[in-house]
Amino acid sequence: MSALGPDPAFVLVRPQMGENIGAAARAMLNFGLTRMRVVEPRDGWPNPAAVAMASGAGRILDGASVHDTVAEAVGDCDFVFATTARSRELTKPIVSPERAMEMARIMQAEGKKVAVLFGPERTGLENPDVAVANAIITVPVNPEFASLNLAQCVLLTAYEWRRHTANITHEVLSMPTTEMATVIEVDKLAEHYEARLEEFGFFFPETKAEVMKIALRNMWSRMPLTRQDVQMMHGMLRQFLRQMKT
Repeated sequence: MSALGPDPAFVLVRPQMGENIGAAARAMLNFGLTRMRVVEPRDGWPNPAAVAMASGAGRILDGASVHDTVAEAVGDCDFVFATTARSRELTKPIVSPERAMEMARIMQAEGKKVAVLFGPERTGLENPDVAVANAIITVPVNPEFASLNLAQCVLLTAYEWRRHTANITHEVLSMPTTEMATVIEVDKLAEHYEARLEEFGFFFPETKAEVMKIALRNMWSRMPLTRQDVQMMHGMLRQFLRQMKT
């Protein structure tokens, strides 16, 4: 297997509004993509509105290449995806953004160059544009309202690329001011409650007391308590006892 090829090139075909080009650039950089190509931008290039909207992602626009045709824009690529929500009279594989970027990652690992075509805001890609592609990406949107903004489509596709290439932690517990309680700390909390409950006659009848204590211990061990939680639970019990004595 050869060295990794470049990241996919996102090709904006005949984009109409500079703001959408800038928003697409932001979406690309959000997920680590930097290779933008622009085909026949309606308002020319460079586009001041695109620069203003890019807001921190100007480097994507600075590095963007401008082309006269789709064929020219993807001429150096080994595989091309076309994004479209409309049915076509063309025989091509149709894949989800997730599957497409999975395929793109595999091809990148093989040293191949991949491009993704995005159509103009008003009409989307035309059949001659799609004919250049090897496969079609269709987002599983509401069929009664399938139209996506250019930047939205870029964002969805870029996100899927990131999911297949980055080491993503899907769940994490945020503990900015504390850490998880140790087994001993939880055990001391259990002892504290058990002793006080014993005083109040909670473990009744006596024949069931041992089972109830084990169930209570089991409950404490199941709870993902932090040290702050343990301290609070100790304090709550102490406060209850003080109030009962007054």
